[in-house]
Amino acid sequence: MERTTILVVDDEEDMRFLVCMYLENSGFSCLQAKDGEEALALIQQQNIDLILLDIMMPNIDGFALCERIRKQSSVPIIFLTARGDEWDKVKGFKIGGDDYIVKPFSPGELIARIEAIIRRTYQGRQTDGISLGSISIDEKGRKVTVAGESIVLTLKEFDLLVFLAKHHGQVFSREDLLVRVWGYDYTGNARTVDTHIKTLRLKLKQGGSFIKTVWGIGYKFEV
Repeated sequence: MERTTILVVDDEEDMRFLVCMYLENSGFSCLQAKDGEEALALIQQQNIDLILLDIMMPNIDGFALCERIRKQSSVPIIFLTARGDEWDKVKGFKIGGDDYIVKPFSPGELIARIEAIIRRTYQGRQTDGISLGSISIDEKGRKVTVAGESIVLTLKEFDLLVFLAKHHGQVFSREDLLVRVWGYDYTGNARTVDTHIKTLRLKLKQGGSFIKTVWGIGYKFEV
């Protein structure tokens, strides 16, 4: 089987080496770029499945590079950066990033997030449905069944369920969910997420136990 190829874009050579070591030990193929121009050239020349992108780089920073990549490609992009400000995260998602990881990071978490996005992006294209435990989701038809019983959800309840299910096992804060599910311009209280989680759990009945609270952080979907 052909290995998944990941492009690491970072102006720090030691960081590129370290990340590629983690990736290759986990079975991925790794390419490196020290700046935006080199990254753009590699994207044109190579078949790249995912990009790990630093923000603070000379000439073309990570945000500008992401915007340029999105004009020509939908390849998944994970920001891997020391900039942990909330507004940086929001901007990263808004311009097309698929995930945002702040340095210093856990190698295990990095690999888990990469694997989740690879599954969601490439394996998910083979079907319009999601089946996890007793829950089945028809994305196109916007239908949900639990143990064969049809469940009626509101628009945001459905979107929230799909998002969490597609990121199986990944923990999201309330603020992350507001950005990713409600939209970048949403200005409501983060407790909105708690309310929707509560009603979603009730409607999903036995399937509601798959939506787990991670105390002090947020929520995840895990079967």
